[in-house]
Amino acid sequence: MEASHLLDEREDDRPNGGYHVMVTIDDRPRPQTTPTGRPHPSPVTPSGDQVDDKPDDSQPTHLARGFRKALRKNQDYIRIPVPRSSGSRLPSEWWKTGIAFIWAGFNLVLTTVMITVIHERVPDKSVSPPLPDKFFDYVPRVEWAFSVTEVNGMILVALWFIQWLFLKHRAIVGRRFFFLQGMLYLYRMVTMYITTLPVPSMHMHCAPKLYSDSHGKIERVLQLVSGAGLSITGSHLMCGDFLYSGHTVMLTLTFLFIQEYSPRSLLWRCYHVICWLLSAVGVVCILMAHEHYSVDVVVAYFITSRLFYWYHTIANNQALRGSPNNYLNQTWWNRVFNFLEKNVKTTVPCTFSWPLSLPSVCFKNPCKSYSIVQSTRDE
Repeated sequence: MEASHLLDEREDDRPNGGYHVMVTIDDRPRPQTTPTGRPHPSPVTPSGDQVDDKPDDSQPTHLARGFRKALRKNQDYIRIPVPRSSGSRLPSEWWKTGIAFIWAGFNLVLTTVMITVIHERVPDKSVSPPLPDKFFDYVPRVEWAFSVTEVNGMILVALWFIQWLFLKHRAIVGRRFFFLQGMLYLYRMVTMYITTLPVPSMHMHCAPKLYSDSHGKIERVLQLVSGAGLSITGSHLMCGDFLYSGHTVMLTLTFLFIQEYSPRSLLWRCYHVICWLLSAVGVVCILMAHEHYSVDVVVAYFITSRLFYWYHTIANNQALRGSPNNYLNQTWWNRVFNFLEKNVKTTVPCTFSWPLSLPSVCFKNPCKSYSIVQSTRDE
C-alpha cells in the first residue's frame, strides 16, 4: 500500500497558537513503472487483446457497491494531541516585577532614614561655610529655580508612567526601571554617608537637630516619605543629602526610559526633544537655585547614565551574557540581573497595547489542540 501525506500546518487563532495536521491516506493502486519512469504495458492475452489492470466494475455486486459507499461516507477522523509551541520569548513574570518594586521602595525608605541620620552630622554654616564652586561664582542664585526643577521632574514621571501603562511588555520594562532606581538610591546612600558635605549656600535653613530623640526622627522620616522628598510639598527640611543629587537621578532616569521604550518616528522624536528639554532645564535649575554643588549633579548624571547603558547593553545582547570576555559580568549585581532577565531571550520591542483587555472566551477546551488525520479508501 502506498500513502501520500498532505501536511497543512496553520497557526491557530488561540493565544498560545497551535497546529492542525491533516494526513490523507489513499491506498488505491498505482500503475507500475519501468526504471525509466514509463508505465509498464498492459499484458496481452493470447487473442491479442490487452488486459486492463482495473477490476471489472461494469457489473459490481451489491455488497461491493455498498461497502465502497460506506467507506466514502464514513471517513475516519483520529484526534492526536499535538504539543504546543514553546513559551513566549518575552514572558511577563509579574512576580519578578513585584520583587523589583519592593527593592526600589525599600531603598527609597532607607534613603530617607539615612538622610535623617546624616542631618545630625551636617556642620553649622558658621563653622563650615559652603565650599567654593565654579558655577556659583558665575551664576547668582535664582530663588524660584528649584521649584521649576521639581515641577519638571513630576511632569517627566507622569509622562513616563502613562507611557509605561501602554507598553505591551510593561512587566519587563517596569522591573528594569525599579531595579535601576533602587540601585541608584543605594549608591546614593553610600556616597552621602561616607562624605558629609557642608551646605552649598548660606540661604539654606536646616531643621533643628534632634540628637537622641528617636520618636522625632521617625516623624521626620514619615514626613519625608509622605511628601515624596520634595521641597514644594514642605516635606524636605533636612540637610546633608548632597552627594549625589536625587533630583538629577530621577530627571535623567525617566528621560532615558522614555527615549529607550518609544518609537523613533518624527512625531516621537519631537516628544523626545520636549522630554530632554524638561530634563536638561530641571538639572540646570538645580544649580541655579544653589541647592546642590556642581559635583553632585555631575556624579548623579554619570552614575545614572552609565548604569542604564551597562544594564541595557547586556540585556539587548544575548551573546554577552555568557561571554568570558564581557567584563560587565564582573559587576556585583550580575546575579540579580541574571535572575531578572533569565527568560528574556530577545530585545524588548517598542510595541503598545491597552492596559486592560477583555478576557478571551473559549467555546472549546483551550487546554488541548488536536491534529485531524483523515483516511479514505476506495476499493
